[in-house]
Amino acid sequence: MRKFRESTPNVHMDNLCLTCGTTGFFTSHLNGEVILRKNKKDPGNEPPLTIHELVVDTATKYSNLTALGIRKMKEWETITYIEYYELCRKAAKSFLKLGLERFHGVGILGNNSIEWLIAHIASIFAGGISVGIFPQNSAQTCRFIADNSEANIIIVENDWHLQKILKIQDHLHHLKAIVQYKDKLRKKLPNTYSWEEFLTLGVTVSDEMLDRVIDSQKPNQCCMLSYTSGTTGPPKAVMISHDNITWTAAAVLQSLPYTHAPENQEILVSYLPFYLITAQIFEIWIPITIGASIFFADPDAMKVQESLIKTLREVRPTSFCGIPEVWQVIQDKLNFDHISATSIKKNMIVWARKVGLKANLNRDNEAHYPLSFRVAKKLIYDRVHRDLGLDRCLQFLSSGSGLSKETQEFFLSYDITLLPMYGMTECTGPHTISTEKEFKLLSSGKTIIGANSAFRHADQDGMGEFYIWGRHLTMGYLNNEYKTKKIFDPKGWLHTGDMGLMDSEGFIHITGRTEEVIITYEGEKIFPVPIENMLKKNIPIIHHAMIVGNQAKFLSVLLTLKCEINVETGEPRGMLTQEVINFCRSHNSKAFKVTDITENQDPIIDKIIQRGIDEINKQTNFESHKILKWKVLEKDFSIIGGELGRSTSKLRRSHVTRMYQTTISSLYI
Repeated sequence: MRKFRESTPNVHMDNLCLTCGTTGFFTSHLNGEVILRKNKKDPGNEPPLTIHELVVDTATKYSNLTALGIRKMKEWETITYIEYYELCRKAAKSFLKLGLERFHGVGILGNNSIEWLIAHIASIFAGGISVGIFPQNSAQTCRFIADNSEANIIIVENDWHLQKILKIQDHLHHLKAIVQYKDKLRKKLPNTYSWEEFLTLGVTVSDEMLDRVIDSQKPNQCCMLSYTSGTTGPPKAVMISHDNITWTAAAVLQSLPYTHAPENQEILVSYLPFYLITAQIFEIWIPITIGASIFFADPDAMKVQESLIKTLREVRPTSFCGIPEVWQVIQDKLNFDHISATSIKKNMIVWARKVGLKANLNRDNEAHYPLSFRVAKKLIYDRVHRDLGLDRCLQFLSSGSGLSKETQEFFLSYDITLLPMYGMTECTGPHTISTEKEFKLLSSGKTIIGANSAFRHADQDGMGEFYIWGRHLTMGYLNNEYKTKKIFDPKGWLHTGDMGLMDSEGFIHITGRTEEVIITYEGEKIFPVPIENMLKKNIPIIHHAMIVGNQAKFLSVLLTLKCEINVETGEPRGMLTQEVINFCRSHNSKAFKVTDITENQDPIIDKIIQRGIDEINKQTNFESHKILKWKVLEKDFSIIGGELGRSTSKLRRSHVTRMYQTTISSLYI
């Protein structure tokens, strides 16, 4: 195994970049190089590393520690860090044997697995560009991504994914091979390989040949692409450099209290899809940096509640990162358990939750938790944590938008402090972090160490447009110089498109997107997200809410119901979830399907929805701020339907507005 290079050549990246012809902080070319956004003084000025330098350093230090684990039948099979590293080198040689060219893509289409991870890292070792692809993408979207990234090789999970690529392969002029990493190939086709066949291809490629490719790589060069769904047109390819990844992982670790191997090895669960950059930071790169063990949940973990919780119970992770949708699923489970409990236990839970919320909200003002809290912890909180598989968990992270105050307070009442973060693909995941010591409700935390935040064009209340700066900022958008220059200013600051403010203690508060702001008939600004969160709290059967009413005399809202999801495709079904059905039955409604409620067919549910809206309307005296009309849609919003963004699950408002323009117009007749 190669030894870690003790020092990195040309540590002063500004000089390195100037000698190779770099002219600025960003580029739109795959073979381009950028100037790293270094602070004049530490922090943020650490020597840059390539992906290989990071991985080989960990493999050297923690060679015999467990790196990865996957369930095979009823047992967990594991591999060590030295085995992990050697598999990556083996796969990298096979990529070279198949003719992977420098700065050409390796598309990876499928769910999280050890093979996905090895292909990802190996493609970078081999000088290619790793390209994670959303598993539910259509064949045409896969064609665009493969063509845009000039993919030489595409890795697919199974035959279903393989068939999508076979449909378009005649249009992929850079494609040289396809590799299927799960199941047997149904039919042997030219230049198509099973995973086992693929790993044997590189046996004739020498270590020296691979090492020459590895040594040619620089931290300020692109190593992966992350495709984000744009509001209009094809997805944008965000270019991520070696330094973006290695620096971001190290910066987050300066803020969060992860423990380091070998004394205290972190145990983590991988379930957030790897095509998301935030998932990669918390499930790939931070674990590698600290020598943690990663155990893979089943592929259906994001769609089937009990699947994820089963894995959590088995693995008992020491840290857990969720997104608002996952925390909502866990909240629904706890609510269901509460409803199903005996009357004595129900009363005990209600008491414990009141104690937990009060104690956690007032913890800064008390030297110790009260006796009642310690009793509640033993009787309720510890049991709930064990039941969720989170009894060893020391931090509960929340990534992505949409985490409401109500959800945070719900978990505080069970002695679980959700730690929100702010981030985006264009900043390699996180930009702000909350911690147990640096925590505030309705805040996204504080800027990670070594990065900078600014709110420009602020109004009298300090509300402005959010700009960020740091070495985690993307290199740019591939083949799109116009959008690259649009998102960056000349000094390298990135315009996030979000609105918010920074309070006197340095906490960041994001109120919404600039394009989300609704301007009323009288010119007043309304931020819809807080109202939408209140709607979802007041009306438990609502999954998504979208306020409309730009330039109108009143607000309206589009509502979707919580419904079953097709596990294979992610497509919303017409059947209500069991939680919603139980709610309906408790209110004497016989609703079973979405269509039982839409089109005003269920007056009981209509009254419940109207009552929830009326509660919100009571909080304003302005008619233009009130929700006067509403519509329950027959289909829930989803990623596959295009209403939600693939990288963030955020509501794509302009897209939804176009989809339902006729419906919206009818609300203002």
